[in-house]
Amino acid sequence: MMALRRLKNVKIFLFVGFVVFFIMTYISYNDNSKSLNKLPEQLWRFMMSSRRQCGCDTCVAEPEVSTWFDERFNQSILPLLNKQNNVLSESVYKWWLTLQGETKPKDIYEVMEELFEVIPGDFDLMDQSPYRCRTCAVVGNSGNLKSSNYGPEIDEHDFVLRMNHAPTARFEKDVGSKTTHHFVYPESVRDLHVNVSMILIPFKTLDLQWIVSALTNGTINRTYVPVPRKVRVSKDKVLVYSPELMKYVYDKWLLNHGRYPSTGLLAVIFALHVCDKVDLYGFGADSKGNWHHYWENNASGGAFRVTGVHDGDFEASILANLTSINKVLMFRGR
Repeated sequence: MMALRRLKNVKIFLFVGFVVFFIMTYISYNDNSKSLNKLPEQLWRFMMSSRRQCGCDTCVAEPEVSTWFDERFNQSILPLLNKQNNVLSESVYKWWLTLQGETKPKDIYEVMEELFEVIPGDFDLMDQSPYRCRTCAVVGNSGNLKSSNYGPEIDEHDFVLRMNHAPTARFEKDVGSKTTHHFVYPESVRDLHVNVSMILIPFKTLDLQWIVSALTNGTINRTYVPVPRKVRVSKDKVLVYSPELMKYVYDKWLLNHGRYPSTGLLAVIFALHVCDKVDLYGFGADSKGNWHHYWENNASGGAFRVTGVHDGDFEASILANLTSINKVLMFRGR
């Protein structure tokens, strides 16, 4: 018994000694960072991990890098709706109803209840830790992806986020073949591979009703244009972008420029909230200043940019600022 007790005391002594050593080293670090050079690399990494937002060399959510970023970035806002996060504040709801001019929408509480009877609404994206290094590629649709040879590089990311029509077949060399999350709204939806998550961006109540219909009885086939009655996607792969995040993007990032944010900007800000390292591909004009989609042959076509709905120039300035402070890395293509 005495031997066991002595062994226990030794273990306690060693543990306390380690804690004291850890605290003294930490204090020494605050007084003189050069002392850290004497520490083994493993201990240095262990100490710093508790102070870091993630396990990458640089972390998107790291504060005090840029005042401009800190004034805008609010990590407390959940990016997706689910059973626990489905109540919209009055200000968010009123703003959201104006986006596409809904006048007599169905009761939102009833719609939410029906929605989460059909889809699980579960997601494991908000699992941030000092040890996680989640890399994300947000792939836009710009023609500057043509002949870029970015495909293999894009596919190396943990998450690859695409949007709207965005084909990959025949363009794999430049845009990659991997997709983990695809942002759509009813008017831009396309069939997705079985393991791809659909992120529905609802611009109106009818969009939420549509996804319920598209996954069940197929009764809705029109919004302001014809839309598919059915969509090929697993119910447990359907996620819904939160209108609260949409308004936050509009208020804090866009500063109320345009009528509402573009799908591209919504995808980028979403990535800032769920990823640790964000790389952007396929945004902006090509090297000749042309605005077009990478699957189009009309290099001078840019009608999609002049919609009157989005402020393309202001959105471009946001991406430029994020790039300049190293919160994202922009790959400008050809």
